[in-house]
Amino acid sequence: MTEDPRDRAKTQYAYGQAAFERGSYREAVEFFEEAVRLAKATTPLGGEVQTWLVNAYSAVGRQNDAIALCQALARHPDLETRKQGKNLLYILQAPQLQRPTNWMTEIPALDNLSSDGSQSSGGSGYATAAKAAPRSRSKPEPPPLDPSQINTKDNGFLWAALVGVALVLGGLLWLS
Repeated sequence: MTEDPRDRAKTQYAYGQAAFERGSYREAVEFFEEAVRLAKATTPLGGEVQTWLVNAYSAVGRQNDAIALCQALARHPDLETRKQGKNLLYILQAPQLQRPTNWMTEIPALDNLSSDGSQSSGGSGYATAAKAAPRSRSKPEPPPLDPSQINTKDNGFLWAALVGVALVLGGLLWLS
């Protein structure tokens, strides 16, 4: 009992999506290309797979293939696929913005590190600190208060505030 090509295409498509989402873009390209071959490029499923394939091509650096596929998707029979193809083509053909160098952080190569983290040959690009600064410790929590030491007597402010509010309300009623 052989599997339907459409079902195999859906399986390859799912494998491609999983590979793409975990960052295995070359593997995703292979799965998507196989899914397109099985699903026929002019079907809605084929268009959806090709849309993912455009993103995978772009991720592996095959910009020309991605643009060519977007141009083909812009003429796809499925309306939604045509819209997505045109949008992706617009994005891919947009000029690349130049980032100022001060926005970037240069990460040193870790090729020369041994398994214990020390450099095996050559000097480090960083100056070693003579002594690490001591960490400031957080202040300990104050001990809990004894409930018998808490002042629970009225201090008269509450009554003064209530009298003041009553006078203000009385004055407003008298003026209205």
